[in-house]
Amino acid sequence: MFLFDWFYGILASLGLWQKEAKILFLGLDNAGKTTLLHMLKDERLVQHQPTQHPTSEELSIGKIKFKVDAVVYLVDAYDKERFAESKKELDALLSDEALANVPFLVLGNKIDIPYAASEEELRYHLGLANFTTGKGKVNLTESNLRPLEVFMCSIVRKMGYGDGFKWVSQYIK
Repeated sequence: MFLFDWFYGILASLGLWQKEAKILFLGLDNAGKTTLLHMLKDERLVQHQPTQHPTSEELSIGKIKFKVDAVVYLVDAYDKERFAESKKELDALLSDEALANVPFLVLGNKIDIPYAASEEELRYHLGLANFTTGKGKVNLTESNLRPLEVFMCSIVRKMGYGDGFKWVSQYIK
């Protein structure tokens, strides 16, 4: 099954196939933002030059237009030397008042590379060990918590990020 069919099927089963959402892809350089965007857009894996300037693209899958209703924050799980820098940027985003109610999906990318961080290690270094909300369907309206969760993935192997998007899609209104 192609990624689009699978992704569209997930969103349709969740009743989200006609929703419009603005999703912001953020993270340090070389985390996989452009690769993920192109993988979702046309299911192609190509070598990209590092992105020099902020870019904006509208991605449509079925009747869904992704334009900020959610933040996807990518972290290179192999580049452990930059975890502190990644944590600093993530902390700044999480404390930004404009994003106070926005769901955050943290993707630990590049788990296909030997010695990449485990999910537990990444959670620890990002300071998220006790601050995520759970991977299932969690009702957060009563607790007034922001949806925040970590999923490990390999964009080049097309694994893991689909589960993350399925999770975040339940919080898009």
